[in-house]
Amino acid sequence: MILSARSTQPELMDTDCVDFDQYRSCLHDLSQVNVLTLTHRPMLKWLARKAKDHPDFSLLDIAQGHGDALRRIRRRHPQARLTGIDLNPWAKRVAEAATDPADRIEYITDDAFAYKPAEPFDFIICSQFTHHLTDEQVVAFLGWLRTNAARGWFIGDVHRHVIPYYGFPVLAWLMRWERFIRDDGRISIARSFVRAEWEDYLRQAGIPPEEATIAWHVPFRLCVASR
Repeated sequence: MILSARSTQPELMDTDCVDFDQYRSCLHDLSQVNVLTLTHRPMLKWLARKAKDHPDFSLLDIAQGHGDALRRIRRRHPQARLTGIDLNPWAKRVAEAATDPADRIEYITDDAFAYKPAEPFDFIICSQFTHHLTDEQVVAFLGWLRTNAARGWFIGDVHRHVIPYYGFPVLAWLMRWERFIRDDGRISIARSFVRAEWEDYLRQAGIPPEEATIAWHVPFRLCVASR
């Protein structure tokens, strides 16, 4: 049955986008998707609670893409030390061009798992990243977050469900987004998760229920975070 298990179909943007201008356009459209689907709202609320007594915290955004999450964090946390990391060097170029230098956000091109910061980050976040990973990689990633985030970590991703699966292509068509966004949107949803899968990943990573939460947010977001 469709959506009964995670899809392993690769996303076209990961394999077929070979032109910088098209890649930049895709990241711009993805930032619009994030606005319209309230992608960053759960993370911002979580961070506001966690960082209430630590205004000068350090934060790493994994696979930062356009950098829109970091810019929204900057508006709310002017003293924070913010860094974005992305494996694709084009993402650094796009994010830097979209970010005011006064925002003081650092962008790095590197593999997050190989990156060695001078000191641990207080918080590590990621959005729409984990559905690109295999089940085994998700488990390893949870362990990595637990080890490398000094004060807490947050994962935002999609809830695999028929409503967004059939509804997103309609929204993408109405917004006239890049074809990669239109086509990959449904693939991303099919590659994403249900609550039982996150419960299993946490169990395999050795993270007990009292250390992490799994929360559903409108519209069809499943967010996993340290308590």
